[in-house]
Amino acid sequence: MSSEIEEIRSQTMEAAAELLQIAGTASGQLLIVGCSTSEVMGARIGSSGSSDVAQAILSGLMTVCEKFDVHLAVQCCEHLNRALVVQRCVAEAYRLEPVMVMPVPKAGGALAAMAMSSFDCPVVVEHIQAHVGLDIGNTLIGMHLKAVAVPVRLQRKNIGKAFLTAALTRPKLIGGARSVYK
Repeated sequence: MSSEIEEIRSQTMEAAAELLQIAGTASGQLLIVGCSTSEVMGARIGSSGSSDVAQAILSGLMTVCEKFDVHLAVQCCEHLNRALVVQRCVAEAYRLEPVMVMPVPKAGGALAAMAMSSFDCPVVVEHIQAHVGLDIGNTLIGMHLKAVAVPVRLQRKNIGKAFLTAALTRPKLIGGARSVYK
């Protein structure tokens, strides 16, 4: 693995671990990640995906998710309507209906394609309501976060050359002036 690719893996692990720690993510919760490997390499989104970059990012994410006992959902690109690759056990636990499609680098994205070939028993689902999220390269993950997303400012602002955005979620605050939330 080249030093640049290893650095991308390391940056991914650092960002994911910081987010999960800040969020206080509980065992079994969901982390959604959207990623443009083109942006990570300094190119325009969707223009030059990289399986090497995808492998480094996925490896880093899987290592951190295993450490925190969190499930990973990998978002496809807009060509697959931002569907998600998850393990079958996640789809079953969260009652997510699998759909028929095979993400490939040019229709789904390099990271989603890598997840399809790396997960033990991958399936693709259309929707998810994740607890935390990482958006690597402005891929627009918001539609797959729970209703109240809260931006998280991580120490790391980029992975490779891609801008990094992070979010956690919280329950809705309901009621009025007399409501108590703790």
